Amino acid sequence: MLALDFCGLKFATPLVLLSGCVGFGEEYTRIVGFSNRDAGAVCLKGTTLKARLGNAPHRIAETPDGMLNSIGLQNPGARYVVDKILPQLDFSETRFIANVSGSTVEEYEEVTRIFDDSPIDAIEINISCPNVKEGGVQFGNDPVMSARVVEACRRATKKPLITKLSPNQTDIAENARRCIEAGTDALAVINTLMGMAIDIQKRKPVIGNNQGGLSGPAIKPIALLKVHQVYQVSRPHDIPIIGQGGVTSAHDAIEFLIAGSTAVGVGTALFYDPLICPKINAGIVEYLKRHRLGGVRDLVGSLQLHDHPSAVCTG
Repeated sequence: MLALDFCGLKFATPLVLLSGCVGFGEEYTRIVGFSNRDAGAVCLKGTTLKARLGNAPHRIAETPDGMLNSIGLQNPGARYVVDKILPQLDFSETRFIANVSGSTVEEYEEVTRIFDDSPIDAIEINISCPNVKEGGVQFGNDPVMSARVVEACRRATKKPLITKLSPNQTDIAENARRCIEAGTDALAVINTLMGMAIDIQKRKPVIGNNQGGLSGPAIKPIALLKVHQVYQVSRPHDIPIIGQGGVTSAHDAIEFLIAGSTAVGVGTALFYDPLICPKINAGIVEYLKRHRLGGVRDLVGSLQLHDHPSAVCTG
């Protein structure tokens, strides 16, 4: 009931362990009872061409119903990951997805080419990175720049490409459309929202980089809306979505499936419950049986909107 096809890859469950939350696939293997088999896929930590030390501390801060992070893409570099880390992963357990990051289009293309010559199952493009050639503007906040990155990565690989979309932009559906036209095979919706926490005694930001990416239950309503909006664009092209943002229960995962996600990402919840995936899987199965559905695919995009909604006005 949980198994599905995602870009030609067989996922045992609809759950995807998100990039940055499970290291390079081994982060939680020391915990008794944890198994990568409970996830359909595991997204490895964001990887750049050369090794990076990351940002100054503090890098993580807990917030009400969420978490801020500003790790700064600390990683040993793409070649090290391919040569030293991938050979240690058990590809019979689950599918493994590389997460590619860069500060120029050329870097994205080169890192993708390195992973193309490896056993990795798919490649996720993290376009929420600053473009150093354009004054630090994030690739993911400009549809034209996003498409350029996707085009470059498409040239470098025949493996499935998943583009991770930023919510910090004016029109995420337009960005999705441009990325689809540029050759992406799937979309991940959404990346973190930018936020801040302040130490009122020091009157300084808690995060060493001043701001960070907000994840966790606080962003789930936003993520659900963005998935629904992107699904309207991706559905005609049969482009699957990994819906993510605040998933902590089977109820949350089912909401994302109904909104249009083919698979569902789990991230921040792993920090306080590393064994949450089998609980979510069991809850999804129970829901499918109770509603007499054959599998998760029967849920995808099944949202029934209310007729004639009025304009949204707050205040």
